[in-house]
Amino acid sequence: MAADRAAFRAERVQALPATVMESSGGGKTMPLDRPAAWYASSEARHVADVIVSYQTPAGGWSKNMARDGAQRQPGQPYVAGHTSKAPDSVPWDWVGTFDNDATITEMRFLARVASQAPGAEGEVYRASFLRGLQYTLGAQYPNGGWPQIYPLQGGYHDAITYNDDAMVNIATLLSAIAAGQDDYAFVPPARRSQAAEAERRAVAYILATQVSIAGSLTAWSQQYDPITLRPVGARNFEPDALSSAESSGLLVYLMQIERPTPQIMAAIEAGVKWLQATAITGHAWQKTPQGRALVEQPGAPLLWARYISLETGKPVFGDRDLTLHDDVREISAERRDGYAWYGSYSQKALTAYQKWQNSGVRSGNRPT
Repeated sequence: MAADRAAFRAERVQALPATVMESSGGGKTMPLDRPAAWYASSEARHVADVIVSYQTPAGGWSKNMARDGAQRQPGQPYVAGHTSKAPDSVPWDWVGTFDNDATITEMRFLARVASQAPGAEGEVYRASFLRGLQYTLGAQYPNGGWPQIYPLQGGYHDAITYNDDAMVNIATLLSAIAAGQDDYAFVPPARRSQAAEAERRAVAYILATQVSIAGSLTAWSQQYDPITLRPVGARNFEPDALSSAESSGLLVYLMQIERPTPQIMAAIEAGVKWLQATAITGHAWQKTPQGRALVEQPGAPLLWARYISLETGKPVFGDRDLTLHDDVREISAERRDGYAWYGSYSQKALTAYQKWQNSGVRSGNRPT
């Protein structure tokens, strides 16, 4: 962090107008689903150039930044909401993060553009990607997990983060890099080996943090203390509880491993069993004149509470004042209506589980 700040300070050789970058849905400006030829277009090249310009000295990227505007100029902030005035007083937060798909999306986009520019004109994108890879490898804790923000910033950001699939996104990218195919064929063998080892440690960490209650494996929390490996809370309204959304993402990732070990298969079976047991039937999470509420609706899609208490095994809801409640109607209207307390997000894991079962992996007959 000190090196990053020093690099930013060194850019301030002349006074610049105070500028504040606007926050936006940055992911929409870095599409990953276009035809391969589009990534050779001038439009894609421009986005890639903007991405390169906003790479932090450490090698990562911030979040919620549009990547289709002007390139960053020396002395301009890396982060939405930061000012370019008085660099020593800038709150140095989010300068490199995996939150909200940041860094991983930038790296994937750069790889797509680099694959369409195999000559010298693509070298700047390959070099930026490899710096991003080194940043990602360097941010991994020795135990295999990743913090939400790196360099470490303090507070809950230092916790190992499954929230919003942050760690799943990292591990999935590392798996693709390790394979060295398609967009990632340019990655040197030594770097591919490092990616494979980092993913191996990530899988070991995922297995180690699946919560066991009364001797039975259940699901996962959103965040974990990097030292004790125990679930911890994040924002005031996000408790140290089991999380159905993040657990679903982890299960889908584990089911994509081609040669799962018996421990991986046991983790999948236990996690799916937990999702099945916690599913809510015949209800919907809807807007009502009194605000959002859980209402009866026969035939509605399966629903899950976002958080399940580690102590009671029942849904739990947090508020900004750090209070916990077992009834969503008890929390403030602002939090009740402004957070996804219920959702159908775990259906994806149950659907993937059906395909996983049919693949023959459990009997050892899965095609290779």
